[in-house]
Amino acid sequence: MTANIGIITVSDRASRGEYEDRGGPAIQEYLSEVLSCDWTPVARIVPDEPAQLADVLKEMCDQQNCCLVITTGGTGPARRDITPEATEAVCEKLLPGFGELMREVSLQKVPTAILSRQMAGVRGQSLIVNLPGQPRAICECLDAVFPAIPYCIDLIEGARLTTHEERLKAYRPPGAKT
Repeated sequence: MTANIGIITVSDRASRGEYEDRGGPAIQEYLSEVLSCDWTPVARIVPDEPAQLADVLKEMCDQQNCCLVITTGGTGPARRDITPEATEAVCEKLLPGFGELMREVSLQKVPTAILSRQMAGVRGQSLIVNLPGQPRAICECLDAVFPAIPYCIDLIEGARLTTHEERLKAYRPPGAKT
């Protein structure tokens, strides 16, 4: 069974074609490197508009059946940075540990990582993860949290994700359903 994975770039400029989207392609490249299972990307670029982003998140979770939706951009403190608010509005449960770990890892690289508001949450059988916009930060954050993502998706009864273990080993507790 092929897993659908949503990739959303949140950027006013990229949505207008004024800026090359580097975040979405970085996520897709990362997933291609890490995942060993069949998966299909469902990619979108949306402006920093809360209602529009919330609608796309709901569509990816509810209609596209994405087991995982990863956003990039819109997590800073600027007035137009609305990704966490839109994510929180559509999620049934928030998972604060994701944001805490991503900030911890990023703070080892840059002191301004404390300004980032990455987060994660669950909507139905979908896990939504907000990432920063810089490709290098995207990879660092995903390396930190991805070991827990396949098991989280197992727990919410989403599609089963497997990884190339020589690149990144997903953690599933002993005795977890295989």
